[in-house]
Amino acid sequence: MTTSEPNLETVSPESILSESAIADAQVEKATAVTYAEEIETVIASMAVDQKVMVGQNEAGGHLWKFKYGSVEVLVQLTGETEDDTLTVWAFVLQLPAKNEAELMRKLLQMNWLSTLESHFAIVDNQVAVISTRTIAAISTAEISRAITIVATIADDNDDILQAEYGE
Repeated sequence: MTTSEPNLETVSPESILSESAIADAQVEKATAVTYAEEIETVIASMAVDQKVMVGQNEAGGHLWKFKYGSVEVLVQLTGETEDDTLTVWAFVLQLPAKNEAELMRKLLQMNWLSTLESHFAIVDNQVAVISTRTIAAISTAEISRAITIVATIADDNDDILQAEYGE
């Protein structure tokens, strides 16, 4: 009667560890959420009417537009590399406006402390609230904060600015 010995292979703890690390990395990669998906999650929780317009270009950039309160908020992601940017903006007042010198002074004063990581700017003859940064080392919380700050500050100030300075 012949008995066959089981084929035992000597396995080092290092090789088990490295195989485990590879498996973990594969699971993490499979469940990794893209910046675009994170942005869509934030927008879905904020969009007033749950209607969101989405555009994508060939270079991998995305543009979203949604309504928050009385403003339309735009979110642009230029791509998924560390050099790409996340820009969020919302228009609050059409120019020209009444008493523009006073308006500009007010906006600069508001930029000092009340706009947090965003700021007022002029874009295409409109006053906008804007936040922009590269996506290098950006967290989900920072994405959410940028979108929330711009949407909230724009919504809180558009009616006031239009009533006081709108033509």
